[in-house]
Amino acid sequence: MRRVVVQTFLSLDGVMQAPGGPEEDPSGGFELGGWSVNFWDDAMGQRMDEALGRPFDLLLGRRTYDIFAAHWPHVTDDPAADALNRATKYVASRSQRQLGWANSVLLRGDVGQEVTRLKEGSGPEIQVHGSGQLIQTLMEHDLVDEYRLWVFPVLLGHGKRLFADGTIPRTLRLLDSATSTTGVVMGIYERAGTVEVGSFALEGPTPEEIERRRRLAEE
Repeated sequence: MRRVVVQTFLSLDGVMQAPGGPEEDPSGGFELGGWSVNFWDDAMGQRMDEALGRPFDLLLGRRTYDIFAAHWPHVTDDPAADALNRATKYVASRSQRQLGWANSVLLRGDVGQEVTRLKEGSGPEIQVHGSGQLIQTLMEHDLVDEYRLWVFPVLLGHGKRLFADGTIPRTLRLLDSATSTTGVVMGIYERAGTVEVGSFALEGPTPEEIERRRRLAEE
């Protein structure tokens, strides 16, 4: 079974919209695009190189695909570009369209069914970068196996959030974590199971104990 891995930049209040630049995604009046750029350091670069250094395929929404396709095929002398250009790109789009980036495959059917089919096949892990709307669909169908979340020490107040309304309740297991020199917490989490609830409230006396105390008070 192939694993679907979501790799996402998040603000401390959970916003994932437009971390890379002002024009990336201004929808909804979002004016803080590019909020992650000034936090980058060598440790983060090393972690990203590690993520792209293992075999992987990509699963992308239309908007993220268009951003990547306009940039990465034109980058030279960069191992990240080589890895992204070489990978198979599965693209979720509601309309049929031409895909000009090499090794791109359009998913024409129901996204949940198509990704389930991909997971049941053979191949490397399937990484999801950006693609906020697509991620919501994947979570709705419980198809995400691992989250690689980079949480930045910044509050954005509004914008598209990774864990939006409708997220299926789940517990996660922390596999690894590190912190950059700029305060970015990089955690890797895998799906663990359902949410089990409890209580920190002190247990009160049992009915039998209450009755015993009442009798003692009457003597």
